[in-house]
Amino acid sequence: MYIEKTVRQFTEALSSKEPVPGGGGAAALAGALGNALGSMVANLTVGKEKYKDVESEVKQILQKTQELQEKLLLLIDEDAKVFSSVAAAYKMPKNTEEEKEKKRQALEKALKEACQVPVKIMEYSLEALKLQRRLADIGNKLAISDAGVGALLLKSAVLSGKLNVYINLGGIEDVEFKEKTTEHIEKISVMAEAIAEETYRIVLQKLIIQK
Repeated sequence: MYIEKTVRQFTEALSSKEPVPGGGGAAALAGALGNALGSMVANLTVGKEKYKDVESEVKQILQKTQELQEKLLLLIDEDAKVFSSVAAAYKMPKNTEEEKEKKRQALEKALKEACQVPVKIMEYSLEALKLQRRLADIGNKLAISDAGVGALLLKSAVLSGKLNVYINLGGIEDVEFKEKTTEHIEKISVMAEAIAEETYRIVLQKLIIQK
């Protein structure tokens, strides 16, 4: 679907008046881009004599980033699919009490499912951020700026994912679900911001020293 499109095609689709792809797909893409930069740093570190002491660890990081890459890319299309379910629920008739109840149940189900995609974007991006943080310490110094850019993109993916969770939570009636989901995403958000800022400071400091 969207992940097979060129960069130009995807951005043109994103800028159109169609509801998908939208912010959710863009958040997943930001996460995939940030994570890909982590893979780049790892690839530029493995096989270098200067980094032989950390090669085993970097290889493990690389494997994890490659796994996360596929997960994040798939969420671009998954976000579009769940939006379609929400849109279909909103279009259901509500002329009778029975129809109103069916619509209410369908919308509740669709919105809960729609929350899961941005939650996953946040979770996967946080995982990638932790790897990026480590690469800022042990990765190839020639690619240190890429680790910093990756961290900032992943932070953006987390915060963007949070916005997409909240817009879906607003229409959900299940109070317990809303409270648990809110608590979960706020924890992820706090951790992600802290890790991203720390990574950025470390990278910036190393770049200043290199001047």
